[in-house]
Amino acid sequence: MRMTESYIPTLREVPAEAELISHQYMLRAGLIRKSAAGIYTYLPLGLRVLHKIMNIIREEMNKAGGQEILLPIMQPAELWHETGRWDDYGEEMFKLADRNQRQFCLGPTHEEIVTALVRIDVRSYKQLPIRLYQIQNKYRDEIRPRFGVIRGREFIMKDLYSFDRDEAGLEKSYQLMYDAYSRIFSRCGLQTCPVEADSGAIGGDTTHEFMVLGDAGEALIVYCQDCDYAANVEQAECLYQKPEKAALHPLKEIPTPNVSTIEELTAYLDISPSRFIKTMIFLADNKPIAVLIGGNHKINEIKLQKAVNCTKLELADPATIETVTNAPVGYAGPVGLQIPIIVDYSAAGIVNGISGANKEDTHLANINFERDYIPTKVVDIREAQAGDPCVRCGGTLQTARGTEVGQVFKLGTKYSIPLEAKFLDENGKEKPLIMGCYGIGVSRTMAAIIEQHHDEDGICWPVSVAPYQTVIVPVNYEDEKQRQTADHLYKLLTESGIETVLDDRKERAGVKFKDADLIGYPIRITIGPRQLKEGNVEITVRESKEQIVVPVAEVHNQLLTLLS
Repeated sequence: MRMTESYIPTLREVPAEAELISHQYMLRAGLIRKSAAGIYTYLPLGLRVLHKIMNIIREEMNKAGGQEILLPIMQPAELWHETGRWDDYGEEMFKLADRNQRQFCLGPTHEEIVTALVRIDVRSYKQLPIRLYQIQNKYRDEIRPRFGVIRGREFIMKDLYSFDRDEAGLEKSYQLMYDAYSRIFSRCGLQTCPVEADSGAIGGDTTHEFMVLGDAGEALIVYCQDCDYAANVEQAECLYQKPEKAALHPLKEIPTPNVSTIEELTAYLDISPSRFIKTMIFLADNKPIAVLIGGNHKINEIKLQKAVNCTKLELADPATIETVTNAPVGYAGPVGLQIPIIVDYSAAGIVNGISGANKEDTHLANINFERDYIPTKVVDIREAQAGDPCVRCGGTLQTARGTEVGQVFKLGTKYSIPLEAKFLDENGKEKPLIMGCYGIGVSRTMAAIIEQHHDEDGICWPVSVAPYQTVIVPVNYEDEKQRQTADHLYKLLTESGIETVLDDRKERAGVKFKDADLIGYPIRITIGPRQLKEGNVEITVRESKEQIVVPVAEVHNQLLTLLS
């Protein structure tokens, strides 16, 4: 490709809207352009990168027994009503109606429609296992699209669905995909960390997210340095905190005028927050519940929602709190409450704790588990944090931020039972298909690669996904000798299969160098008058900045060595 014939609109200034490095460089290097909030056009260079990522994915999916299909983006509402997700999925789903007022959605995911497809044709255990995948756009009406293509409303995703006869088959499919994902991300030049995660709206009882660690990550994860345990904080388990051995003191009221938050109480009473029992009132499917947790911890609402088995969970409004506790916000406590009391492990372990007295400007001291209040349920409902003990080995957990690029799920029969996707086993007995699903954010992977491979000058693409492998930069293309050498090398490299860009623009050398570094070609060949006098050119490796002076005749062999 010649630069004079290309569409690569680079930018010198950092766009004000771009927060992450990947978003900045994708805009500045001419990979994407914004069409609307969370919606982007991919320009020629960006699309070449996407195609290379897709090709790696296809190779690994096919190797793992996947067969590629293409499912419709518009999905009929009836299928989603069959599984109950039409209402449960939430406001992220784009819904529309045709001229006959038949309801459809723009696919945020494709479990329903692929299950409906398979139930038509699969009748016998002899047809299993089946693994079907597609690479296609997905649509989710994100409440706050941000970070460029990392959280968009339209994005490209690879999703594979496995159909097996039993749990053993699902385990094999799951492991095949888990291993294939590890290879895919490695081939893309990414270092990833698989972590246990929450399955969210997709469902299932086992799932792992593949995280790219970095300060720009949206998600917080915990991991143990002493074993291989790692989990998203939404899923990370916390150990039961055994009560300390101490005499139980009698309850007593403490006046706390205008003091209602943990921070204010800690300062006012000069007591560690670990001595406090936070009591928060939630509405679980519109019914009030009290939730108790140690004062130095945060409630994990995903864990809490699972623990109380509700569809809708939200903090109670001030009027409800006052009705339930007979006190304003900030003075709730467990003693005397007439609603279900859900107690986190951390609160159950506090002896002679302090909490609200259900009375304005008053707290209670020496509250003790089971003596002063009877829990409805004692369960892990808090957010794990650095310093917690590891549930696997007892080591100390650390925290890091990460960006999810892929996730694998064991779905079981979540979709096959409501959609009646069944098969006959070897005894002629009808059974539901056992399913798994496996997604990779293709466009998000592209951004994650940039987050891990960049410097202050621009992107440093791994060779496997670079839009082009090398760029030829003549210092002055108008100079006859430089032009002849550049044209010769361009023809030679292109014909030998090395993806090459020739910067034949009438621009200053500095402008060409800056664009080459910004775009991130792995190798730059500089043709300048000084080296050319000796019959040489200079090769620069983008990521390491290594420079090699080689004869023109040796350029091809040298590039083959570097690119391999």
